[in-house]
Amino acid sequence: MDVLQSQFETYEDKTGLKFPFNVFPRTKEQERKCSIPISCLYQPLRPKEDPVIVENYPMACFNCKSIINSLCMADSRGWSCSICGNRNQFPNEINQLPIEMNPGLLDIEYIIPQQGILKPTIFVYIVDLAIDEEELASLLENLLISIDLLPVNSMISLITYSKHVNVHEIGYQGSNYSYTFNGAKDYSREEISQKLGILRKNVDGMKNATTSQIANRFFQQTAICEFSLASLIESLQKDAFKVPQFHRKERATGCAINVAFHMLGTLYPKIGARIMLFTGGGCTVGPGSIVSTSLKDPIRSHHDLSKDAKTIKKFKANAKFYNDIAEKASINGHTFDIFIGCYDQIGLSEMECLVDKTGGVIVQSDSFTSAIFKQSLNKFLSPNEYGESQFGLNATLEVKCKNVKVRGLIGHATALHLNKGKTLDGAHNKISFHTEEKGKKIGLGGTNCWKLGSVSTHSSYAVYFEMVDHPIGDYSVIQFIASYQHPDGTQHIHVTTSQRFMNQGSDSMDSIISNFDQEAATAIIARQAIDTVANNSSVNALTFVNKILIDFLSVFAKYRVNDTRSVVIPPNVNLLPQFIYHLRRSNFIQIFNSSPDETSFYRHCFLTEDCLNTLIMIQPTLTAYELEKDPEPVLLDSTSLKPNRILFLDTFFHILIFHGSLISDWRRQGYQDQPDYEYFKDFLELPRQEAADILVDRFPLPRFIDTEEGGSQARFLMSKLNPTTSYNSSDSLEQLATFGPQDTGDGAVIMTDDISLQTFMQYVYEAVVKPT
Repeated sequence: MDVLQSQFETYEDKTGLKFPFNVFPRTKEQERKCSIPISCLYQPLRPKEDPVIVENYPMACFNCKSIINSLCMADSRGWSCSICGNRNQFPNEINQLPIEMNPGLLDIEYIIPQQGILKPTIFVYIVDLAIDEEELASLLENLLISIDLLPVNSMISLITYSKHVNVHEIGYQGSNYSYTFNGAKDYSREEISQKLGILRKNVDGMKNATTSQIANRFFQQTAICEFSLASLIESLQKDAFKVPQFHRKERATGCAINVAFHMLGTLYPKIGARIMLFTGGGCTVGPGSIVSTSLKDPIRSHHDLSKDAKTIKKFKANAKFYNDIAEKASINGHTFDIFIGCYDQIGLSEMECLVDKTGGVIVQSDSFTSAIFKQSLNKFLSPNEYGESQFGLNATLEVKCKNVKVRGLIGHATALHLNKGKTLDGAHNKISFHTEEKGKKIGLGGTNCWKLGSVSTHSSYAVYFEMVDHPIGDYSVIQFIASYQHPDGTQHIHVTTSQRFMNQGSDSMDSIISNFDQEAATAIIARQAIDTVANNSSVNALTFVNKILIDFLSVFAKYRVNDTRSVVIPPNVNLLPQFIYHLRRSNFIQIFNSSPDETSFYRHCFLTEDCLNTLIMIQPTLTAYELEKDPEPVLLDSTSLKPNRILFLDTFFHILIFHGSLISDWRRQGYQDQPDYEYFKDFLELPRQEAADILVDRFPLPRFIDTEEGGSQARFLMSKLNPTTSYNSSDSLEQLATFGPQDTGDGAVIMTDDISLQTFMQYVYEAVVKPT
């Protein structure tokens, strides 16, 4: 099994692809028995050791527009498409087989020859001035640092807001002129353009809008305006409006986003751009406001969004306002990023479509003075080891396939429903690569083309398929074509082609299960569950994951009817039940003790990351440190709690170091500061060194927690553990009430009503062995 898993990981490193089923079912009946959809996780810009880069246009099939690849049949005169079988001729100037035909070459990046002026990478900073002076000072300091990290050819614009919205002119040296918009008003594009003097007819009249004087009033090359922009940012002050007692500050976040969106859409349509919002509180004025300024009115909770009709109506209106902006911005290739520096909610649940549909990022921190904000912003904009930005803009993904059809995509994207019979470049095409049946669509379905907006090195997308009725041959071919604007202004096309063989047996499912990847399957199921929660409820999501697990084990596990002790799960499926158990308890499905904003943040990050990070979010890693022993991974279970241990928990969002009661006592007594106990000091540093290594690469920066047994923040660990030793499993509730939680050597007692993994598995086995 380890060898097989290693092969899956090697293939992922080469192609950015990870399939749950590495051998596809041949018939519809076999596909139905699989329960888990035929699918894959795709990471277009996954870093590769030896990337293949070609500076030329890719050769495309005349019929289906798929790109030539090593699975095509070729001779000296032409090649046959691996997708549709159409015969294509080589250009006359080619006298040898192109590099794409090299055996085993499945992943290639094309850099399109540049014609004319390079496209700029555009950044719009939207800065909240309705925050405290200390917060604002830290925010402005980090904004100045971030400007130095922007790509060389970038252009920048600045918008500030509190009660009103100010668009600053940065095109003239020493100019402090700005245009003010009433934050309480929902402006149309024409109103904004007229006030700023950027009417579309005026811009279209210029031969080149990117260098026109009209555009340069508000957008200027970073290298040209760096000094004047730095002076402008340093001169910014918190808003001067007095805040009455027991009231919130007036903050027109929705209006600021609307102004930035329309201004950018008028001047730079179809050019990659990032709109970066830095906000320190909830919107209280104008479109998108989530709460009134009066503190007696609480910010909506999950309960309000499910029970209170007035709150639900307001939420839907705000969500529609942002959704309309998000869809249009996505088509234009404009991405929204949200950086939060606030303890309270800011309305992220209403705004999440802005980042979800455009491929943006969310960084959630308690303050702009925190390390989470500072280091995450720095990591986000910092170039890689080759001096290049780690993201692409205005990205599009197209999937073409043979013997399968696309059911949909779950990830940060917007579906492009093209005219039937046409491809992205407008050419006519009679081949349909996606399913038309409504009941079979998953996520963003009914198409095989999506607008991704921004795509980074860690962006991952789940694509779902179905088998065609009458497959031709013994294998399926799937090609992913990702096109994006590189930060240097050039256009890149990333092409990945995969071949999956189909099950040879008409009845046996052995080859399907023997090539099953349970890690990829977990990520695929989890994405579907989150999509179910977003469109229905947590209860429906729990029912969904329960049914998939039970149906899957009913087919692939061995058992005797009505005998739970006879159940034998295949070795390469043994971790799937516990992954599903932890998924059911996670913040991605459960909303208890979370605000709507927190839930949106967790789900956004989950739908962004690759398979490995997804698994960490579902089932966090737990490492035990003991004196005179090497660190070792231990079960995410209450039995792992020992007084002489330090536990290191990584949930992706939190890095937690938990000291057992004995270690905590020694630390409080100061043994680590005594010369004779130098080894104990080194022992305490081991988990901190591990934390430092993780913090270097993780984005967004996780929250670091140092706690001990009985500490208030130990709840972050306790909530993740399988409660094998909960109060429900203790010998006597009376003993627990009398003496409190006791250390028996078998782990601490956890105060929870959650069922344990063992109880969950018993329920699953009972459902599996039940007669059909």
